Amino acid sequence: MRKTEVLLPQSLFADLDRSGTTPLYHQVATKFEVAIRQGTLPPGSRIENEVSLAERLQLSRPTIRRAIQTLVDDGLIVRRRGIGSQVVHGQVTRGMELTSLYDDIQRGGSRAETTVVSFGNNPANAHVAQSLGVPAGTVVTESIRIRYADKIPMAVLHNWIPHSIGTLTKEELDSKGLYQILRERGFVPQVGKQRISARKVTQAEAKELDIESGAAVLTMERTAYDSMGRAIEHGEHIYRTDLYSLEFTVVNK
Repeated sequence: MRKTEVLLPQSLFADLDRSGTTPLYHQVATKFEVAIRQGTLPPGSRIENEVSLAERLQLSRPTIRRAIQTLVDDGLIVRRRGIGSQVVHGQVTRGMELTSLYDDIQRGGSRAETTVVSFGNNPANAHVAQSLGVPAGTVVTESIRIRYADKIPMAVLHNWIPHSIGTLTKEELDSKGLYQILRERGFVPQVGKQRISARKVTQAEAKELDIESGAAVLTMERTAYDSMGRAIEHGEHIYRTDLYSLEFTVVNK
């Protein structure tokens, strides 16, 4: 059943500064972003169409169109043919292009290889279950892999995959990148909610990465969502800081 459009109350836009220095499209986009992050516009909901919104706010269609495009660029909504503009997921952080390490290594001209350390179907703990949007204890596919670039270990990848995408095999993870597998099954990672930090490596991790015990590693926790706002994987990864870095483009709005 096609969902109806969710109209934000007119009062939310009452304080738009029509003569100020902040562009109106940015003000409108910010109002929508706050509504999405606060859950007023939940994942999967359709937002008001451009014509209706422009008429209600007495703004030009190009202004509204640019506001919506800003939300698309920020990964908060997607445009779907025959459906309109739809919220992907609330509280989304997208600090970089959504790729897998396998993709990054291949793109850099190196040979990506994998060793699957562990693989099985296990109950999800509370944190993983919340990230995937399933009840705690739900059985999911869990794997730990070491990713290599030209025979050199670069990262330890710990991932949980909901069974809604189908059954994964160890053989697939041995030979392909996780996102490649997801795409082949029709689950395209669209948006990633992720957290990046650093810590000291454990003794076991140091052995797996062939680095000194106590060395610093980059950590990234990510949950990826498809265009319908469904969580399709959760990962907790560590990377060697001497071989891998994250690059951001920062824009002053």
